[in-house]
Amino acid sequence: MLSRVADSLYWMSRSEERAENIARILDVNLQLMLDLPKLGPEEQKALWEPVLRSTGDHEDFYKHYKVTSSDNVIDFLTLNAKNSNSILNCLTTARENARHVREQISLEMWEEINRTYLWMKGQTLKKITRQGAYEFFSQVKNASHLFQGITDGTMTHGEDWDFIQVGKYLERADMTTRILDANDEIFIKQRPGNTQTGGTLHWSAILRSCSSHDAYRKFYVAQVEPDKVVEFLILNEFFPRSIRFCAAALNDALRRISGCKEEHFTNQAEKLAGRLVAELNYSALEDIKTVGMHQYMDELQIKLNAIGEAIFQTYLFSPPLNEPEPEPEPKPEPASEKAQTQKQSKTATVA
Repeated sequence: MLSRVADSLYWMSRSEERAENIARILDVNLQLMLDLPKLGPEEQKALWEPVLRSTGDHEDFYKHYKVTSSDNVIDFLTLNAKNSNSILNCLTTARENARHVREQISLEMWEEINRTYLWMKGQTLKKITRQGAYEFFSQVKNASHLFQGITDGTMTHGEDWDFIQVGKYLERADMTTRILDANDEIFIKQRPGNTQTGGTLHWSAILRSCSSHDAYRKFYVAQVEPDKVVEFLILNEFFPRSIRFCAAALNDALRRISGCKEEHFTNQAEKLAGRLVAELNYSALEDIKTVGMHQYMDELQIKLNAIGEAIFQTYLFSPPLNEPEPEPEPKPEPASEKAQTQKQSKTATVA
């Protein structure tokens, strides 16, 4: 497969997944505000800043807005063309990459991603407010789910499909680490045995941000507890959005692309992905608490970034072709030597 094709499939998948993740986080935070008492400016700022940190847009936001309000954050993360991580830009990037590989994807995939893009281009903050933010974000999430289902059901599961899986699971694992890292302060403040409503609401919101609230309830059948939430979102091997599950799925897709067997590697991406899977398989909640949530999440993000860079260097980077160096032009002769040569030439002719 050509590097440009693999690159477009990879970024199409990552951008689609990122748009869904941002929509879910914004939707959950808006619903959380309805469950809490009336919030002043400082309380709103404290509630929205973890969202901005989880998307990596904390610094850029304050270059455009002075007040951390619901409308400003939604506008910035949804419709702002200057924010590369806004839902609008994510869907635009996904559609543009899909256009580049139109012959590699199915007709149904193209129609769905193009329909979502055109619908998104017609949205404004006033329209979102009028129809309701919940309805808007639900449409974004459902469009992503539909696209993924169409992809799995209409595309041959070969190398092209595997690159889509690589992009999806790498983005998903990265976002889960960011959500947990951004809410590190809640984890620190929550004491064992503390069942305050505020803490429970925040941890339930974190679960819903990862579409894991129902799965968590079925797995633990207990009240939402910080330790169990962290263990579920990082180390659970069966939940599709846990970091362990995503790392394993990413590792499997990389090995299918190269044809390399387990416990072996043929490139740096496979080496790093296999090492991360092994570390997560043999980790426990006590290890996370010993290191500290923030440091553990930072280390995971560094490892995921290293895997992404290795994938880029191995499969997506196309170095320029080495063009042959031009032959050196003959140096002009000095004037005195040129005159002497012409004189010798004339003498030879007369002779």
